Amino acid sequence: MSGKFSVKIIDLHAEDRVIVLSKTDAAKAYLKAFDRVDVRSKGRSATAVLYLSDKLAEEGVARVTRDLAKALTVRDGSGITVSLAPKPRSVRFLKKKVDGGSLTRDEIKAIVSDIVSDHLGPLETLAFAMAEKYVGMSMDETQYLTEALVDTGETLKFDRPTYDKHSTGGVPGNKVSLLIVPMVAAAGLLIPKTSSRAITSASGTADTMEVLANVEFTSSELMEIAKRVGGALVWGGMMNLAPGDDAIIRVEHPVGLDPESQMMSSILAKKMAAGVKNLVLDIPAGVGSKVDTVKEAEALGNRFIELGDRLGIRVECGITYGGQPVGHTVGPALEAREALQALMGTGPSSLVEKAESLAGLILEMGGVVPPGKGHEATEAILAKGRAYKKMQEIVEAQGGNPKIKPEDIPIGDHKHTVYAPSDGFITFVDNRVITAIARAAGAPRDKGAGLIIHVKRGYKVKRGEPILEIFAERSTRLQDALRILQSETPIVIEGMLLKVVPKRKMKILQRGSS
Repeated sequence: MSGKFSVKIIDLHAEDRVIVLSKTDAAKAYLKAFDRVDVRSKGRSATAVLYLSDKLAEEGVARVTRDLAKALTVRDGSGITVSLAPKPRSVRFLKKKVDGGSLTRDEIKAIVSDIVSDHLGPLETLAFAMAEKYVGMSMDETQYLTEALVDTGETLKFDRPTYDKHSTGGVPGNKVSLLIVPMVAAAGLLIPKTSSRAITSASGTADTMEVLANVEFTSSELMEIAKRVGGALVWGGMMNLAPGDDAIIRVEHPVGLDPESQMMSSILAKKMAAGVKNLVLDIPAGVGSKVDTVKEAEALGNRFIELGDRLGIRVECGITYGGQPVGHTVGPALEAREALQALMGTGPSSLVEKAESLAGLILEMGGVVPPGKGHEATEAILAKGRAYKKMQEIVEAQGGNPKIKPEDIPIGDHKHTVYAPSDGFITFVDNRVITAIARAAGAPRDKGAGLIIHVKRGYKVKRGEPILEIFAERSTRLQDALRILQSETPIVIEGMLLKVVPKRKMKILQRGSS
């Protein structure tokens, strides 16, 4: 059965499309709370989750969220019909995968299509992701998944070869794209980089770049910027590039799920949709990153290369050290400062070396320099100021101030300094704890929140020397960060006391909160 209703739009943002009916109306249509319902208006239809409320929705009226109204192109007073949504056929394919079977191209496409159209809800989507993780997917299935994700949105096409760099992630402070993009663009290659915002990290590339310039553009605006200055650093979320990937990621991250097949499909689907044909993939290897050993990184790299070959993307992989943060800063504003310093010739060697090496691989891939000469070329581009000049052009093209200096970038004015409790050598910098502290301090939402890490593994320190500074925009967030600091150890010095059993408040040499 179905019911006819008059629309009233509610200003509610939710991950699902939502419709609210009165209990009486729902009973007449044989509908129950949390049913998935088919909503139709003038030939358009959408699936939504049903909520019941006699206070929000009077009889004869359906309250709908803005996302649902947009999908149906309805406004207040429009007429709609609501009925129980039929169970999609993709549920059979989903069960087949959960039971250990292999899926065909058409079956995977049906699952992805139903996820995007909301015919499958968050629970079914999570079941699919868990099947990817615990049942596994063949290379054929991973290829089909990537192609299906691309088909859910737009695809950009440039009039000359495009290049990009991407990282598998897991390492805090990874702001190397802000150096790589201007280096590559300064060498004459086209690098229209679309990046993500942070989900579990303290700052994504888009979060850091947003400190310097606007990152929210349409597809046509990105193409115009990239063609004009040779490169861009923008957020991909406004461009409808492989939106099916975003729908799956939304259910994965709350439970910390990251299946390899989904990661591979996610990265290459976004690149295909953005028109990228040549990709250098950074795979950090080390304790605390996503891949522990170089051997595992090599194996992952070979799988990426095979998948890229199947999809028409040339992939080369650079395995980098991922056992501690890149550079000395974590958090959007602090990382933007450090990236500018590196472009101006005063950045930390770990950041500069990584950026030059990966950018050099792109120049070799693009035929700008012979094999083995890429690092030398990018080193010269940076030393001569060409990368900095190109970054100024990119910042200006994206609406930022090209003359901004590192010291012009504000950071949080609530600060706490951690001092070395003993003499010794730094033996470990914990990526996981560093990220947790930075996020507790407010990063990435609070752009000025984050950390300065004064020491790295192998450094010699003396008791009382500063080893870590925490910055926050709000005093409450600084206290949140300090609570993590009391129970976790972000930096280990040989011989230092790590814990006391039975548990009591440790006496750590920390001071300087404000």
